[in-house]
Amino acid sequence: MGEEGGGRSCGITRELQKLKQQAMEYYQENDVPRRLEELLNSTFYLQPADVYGHLANYFSKLAKPPTICRVVGKSILDGLGLPALQVEIFCIIQNFSKHICSVEIAADFEVLENALPELVEAEDAERDMAVNMAVQWINEAITEELQGMIPTKQAEVDQVLRTFFANKVQEDKEQKELEKTIEESTAPPPPPVTPPLAPPPPPKKKGPKSGRKDSLVEKPIPPAEPPEAILCGSMAIGAVSLAIAKTNATLDNIPLYLNMALLKHNQEQPSMMTLPLLMGSLISCGKSSPGKLNLMKEVICIPHPGLSTKQGVEMLLEIQKQISKAMEPLPPPKAEAKKGHDSTKRGQPLITGKMSHLGCLTINYDTIEQPLLLIQGACANLGLELGVNLHLAINCAGHELMDYDTELWENLYTALGSKCYIITGSASKSISKLLENQITSIPKCHGLILRHTNQTTMSDMVEITNLTDSKRLIVILGTTEGESSDDSLVDLAVGLGVRFVKLGGPSRGERVTKYNRLLNIEEELVQNGTWGANEEHIFCPFIEDAEMSLDPATVSSKLLLPQESIFPTEVVQDSTNT
Repeated sequence: MGEEGGGRSCGITRELQKLKQQAMEYYQENDVPRRLEELLNSTFYLQPADVYGHLANYFSKLAKPPTICRVVGKSILDGLGLPALQVEIFCIIQNFSKHICSVEIAADFEVLENALPELVEAEDAERDMAVNMAVQWINEAITEELQGMIPTKQAEVDQVLRTFFANKVQEDKEQKELEKTIEESTAPPPPPVTPPLAPPPPPKKKGPKSGRKDSLVEKPIPPAEPPEAILCGSMAIGAVSLAIAKTNATLDNIPLYLNMALLKHNQEQPSMMTLPLLMGSLISCGKSSPGKLNLMKEVICIPHPGLSTKQGVEMLLEIQKQISKAMEPLPPPKAEAKKGHDSTKRGQPLITGKMSHLGCLTINYDTIEQPLLLIQGACANLGLELGVNLHLAINCAGHELMDYDTELWENLYTALGSKCYIITGSASKSISKLLENQITSIPKCHGLILRHTNQTTMSDMVEITNLTDSKRLIVILGTTEGESSDDSLVDLAVGLGVRFVKLGGPSRGERVTKYNRLLNIEEELVQNGTWGANEEHIFCPFIEDAEMSLDPATVSSKLLLPQESIFPTEVVQDSTNT
């Protein structure tokens, strides 16, 4: 018995010695003894109030960087009750899976008003399909592609997303070609073509009557360019890229706008940051308006660059109150109605208004001058002077209701290019197309409107703003027509350093959220001492010479030329396609 017990104890001792040796090698391999000694010594000398908090902070710095373990896509509702996309990011942090952040992206579809029911149903079905396909991409393929990647490496993540999207585009192309081949093989042969009958001889024209001028030959209107193809589900790419950028900011404990600024400036934090100028919608017109009024989609207020964002928002709210007051119905007369007089017609409002999805009032005037006079009266009541305290911008519905004549666009620019900003909207197309052709396919303009939609990644946003900066183009970062409560757009505008941010009117929760975010960022920058003032508006013609546009001295001398004294109203042209 003794010998057996002694042999067993010797075996256990050898096993313990072996385990101790393995533990020593493991800890030494990971440099644990040295770091523990340093930590314990520093803790003794510091003697922090929270000892274990100090130890936890120390070890957290030694932990491996977080890695993506799961990306989740969900279908939610935007501010109009329409389907939108939500993306959540989960990371492995210190051996545990943790939820880091989420973003919400509205589907990039036009909000149809006063449209036929079948058109509304068709667009609703297309929107549902786009969101559901994006959710499927994220939950099945994208989460596997990104698993194990470090979220702080934005460029690498974006490259994976671009490759994934390019493969999807190729698959879609091959699928359509296959369907076309099958359709052609199963289609019945076309009937024989019979030669058409000879046309009758033209009737003899009568000579022009005396005293009557010949009618002008009407110039044919060129057909509109076909809409740019959008792959169903492409919004997953842009949403996931934005979620990764927000994850990076959350993990580094910095705001998203600062993370975007670091991406743009090669990880060098700018000493001063300038807030984009606010563009707030005052009134909306639209296609249903009578006469020429339907050419004016909305009228936008731009507070003077010398005002703070808070002052600009307060001004915008006061103007909106004045407009609402002017549109209230007049009270009925107290005097008794005389015989034969219809008193019911008195006291009726000249106009009617409702709150649009853009966050501003939709008006129903008769002429194009009335909305501008309404705003002018509201400003006069507040003691505000147009061109001094604020500027106006007109969003023209040119691409929706006007022709696509490039010559007319050139004439417009020649007439107004030195007096106001001419900004392209629909003509600027998607960011991916602009990057593909290096912004050479847009008409002459001072700038363009950019929107973070579909397959646009954060790397694309950085690249396009760097490109516009090099060409000295003004950038307006705008919202989509349907908006979610996510306020990341404002951070993108601040971090990328764009000139304007277009948020719609200061009504509806999904738009007011963005106003509040802009106010919060301004307060942070002021407290940090990094708030920079905006420059005055300078209206000058577009500089075509590339060398001149890149030479600061030449540009400065060009900008300092005296301009004509005019009524300083800015024009935002949702331009014609070329």
